[in-house]
Amino acid sequence: MPPSNDSRHARIIDKRDFDISRPLLLRDTEDEDDGDDACNVGHGTNRSGQCGYGRSSNGHPGDDDDEAGSDNIERDRKALNRQVVRILSFIWGVGSALCAGSITAFSLYAPLLQTRLHYSQFRINAVAAAAAVSMYLPVAFFGYLCDRYSPGPISFISACLFGPGYLFAAFTYKSGPPVDAGGTGWPFAVMLMSFVGVGAGTCCMYLAAVTTCAKNFGRGKRKGIMLALPIAAFGLSGMWQSQVGSRLLYERGPDGQKGDVDVFRYFLFLGILLSVVGVGGTFALRIVGEEEMIDEAVEELERSGIIGESDFFRSREEVRAAISSSSMSYGTMDGTTAETGVDTPLEDDSQSLTLSREEWQDHQKEERRKKNWLLNQETRLFLKDRTMWWLAVGFLLITGPGEAYINNVGTIIPTLTPPSFPPHLSPPAGGAATHVTSIALTSTLARLLAGYLSDIFAPSPARPHLQPSSRSISFNDQHVPNPFARRNFSRLTFLLPSALLLSLGFLCLATPLSFSTPQTLHLTTALVGLGYGASFALVPIIISVVWGVENFGTNWGVVAMFPAAGAAAWGAIYSAGYEAARRAGNSDGFQQCAGWRCYGFWALGCTGSVWVAIGLWTVAWRGWRRRGVVV
Repeated sequence: MPPSNDSRHARIIDKRDFDISRPLLLRDTEDEDDGDDACNVGHGTNRSGQCGYGRSSNGHPGDDDDEAGSDNIERDRKALNRQVVRILSFIWGVGSALCAGSITAFSLYAPLLQTRLHYSQFRINAVAAAAAVSMYLPVAFFGYLCDRYSPGPISFISACLFGPGYLFAAFTYKSGPPVDAGGTGWPFAVMLMSFVGVGAGTCCMYLAAVTTCAKNFGRGKRKGIMLALPIAAFGLSGMWQSQVGSRLLYERGPDGQKGDVDVFRYFLFLGILLSVVGVGGTFALRIVGEEEMIDEAVEELERSGIIGESDFFRSREEVRAAISSSSMSYGTMDGTTAETGVDTPLEDDSQSLTLSREEWQDHQKEERRKKNWLLNQETRLFLKDRTMWWLAVGFLLITGPGEAYINNVGTIIPTLTPPSFPPHLSPPAGGAATHVTSIALTSTLARLLAGYLSDIFAPSPARPHLQPSSRSISFNDQHVPNPFARRNFSRLTFLLPSALLLSLGFLCLATPLSFSTPQTLHLTTALVGLGYGASFALVPIIISVVWGVENFGTNWGVVAMFPAAGAAAWGAIYSAGYEAARRAGNSDGFQQCAGWRCYGFWALGCTGSVWVAIGLWTVAWRGWRRRGVVV
């Protein structure tokens, strides 16, 4: 009979273990006489002392083959189940991201807050700012919770925030203008707090979706596209939701004609949709193989030399053994202790179930303790890494101008429109809706393309958990050679040109050509969308490659806080320049700013900001190359 394919049942025989006086082939009678001392012809023994293949020691042929076959079937079934769970979690994660960005459709109903609720421009900006601050500031905290308690509970928190948030916003809108605005509606503070909940819910659902995709696929060969898909879906969410609101949930005029969006029904739609998606994510967003990933990362971290031996993880069994050995050396002369009694078989049976439960609970506590130890160590290493700060500050200088342009492109368009231009015609620079759609499409295309190209051309590290953190520490075999001998390019070779495209967009806006030829604003919008989108996709991919995916939620959350400061700073700079230019050229009482000075100096500043970011990212890249980091 040929040997079994399952090598686990065969004992490896070294040449020194073979008795030269023993014949190479045993007769069947000798084999039977030897009993447990020999197995079938040409076969070794397994770990239990039984024959490895064919006939077992109890005389039943094929028992071990059947057992091996059943083990293989069970292993394949478990692997299939894990793959199904991983794929379903990915699908739900992309779907969650596709719904999470509802706040990006704020411009759809912002004018109605002014006309229907009599909100001032300051109050409308306060509502938008409250949503933005609550979306960006807690991102590190919710990322921390994602890593410690899995994305499922965070998705449930998003449902608890989205549902009441949009529900209170809907009924606040329906109640009419507040008392201080001449009406009898609910106070403005209710609307403000409602959008605080909406912003925090956006943060939770986005992080839960991206973290799930990163941890389930961040160690594979397609980590780039698998991470870029939910990020790109988040950018599309506001666009499709605004289309639903304007085309399906609209008001009807007296003659049945199509009117403005019905904000009350639109808010109810968003509240119900996002609550259902959040609750579903509680069960659908699961991390597959997290215990194995944590064990591998702990072993790799201890073997790397980054931390000292005194900081190694010590299990409770090791601590107890150390305490026991020290107490035995001091307790008795011969190192033994007196017996307190002998358990009867009945007592053993009654305690077995309790012990098994206690062992299972101890195992769960031990795994939780190991996970927390690893994540704390990786957080400390992440925050101490100087290259992380170069990357984060560069991300701030990139996303700040990009966010400010997206938020203010609607006010840039009138500055390029001559005062004598007929008001009933479309502006020569294009409508605001056209530019918003262009940014959404180009940004999405850039995110998908950046993730796909990084998977094809970027190198893959040999160890997906961590990479060297100093010059003195370097791992062997950091780079996995490409079997097709394709030339590799660092992910920075995609990130830096993306930032350069963004700077070219602002440089185009800063030239006098933009004022003399307003149609060039479409080129600026396309370049900003491409550069901003690619940067927003590649930075989290780089974080997952350099610092691993075990602590991805916390690491990406820390870096993702920076765009809030950048957007606020460059938005304030734009507003200050706009108002100064308007006051300087408003001798005739015209209320809108017109001319290059309304945006030109701001665009030059944005160009310089992006160039500084390119320099900081180059410094970070040089640091990674010196340490042997494959990025």
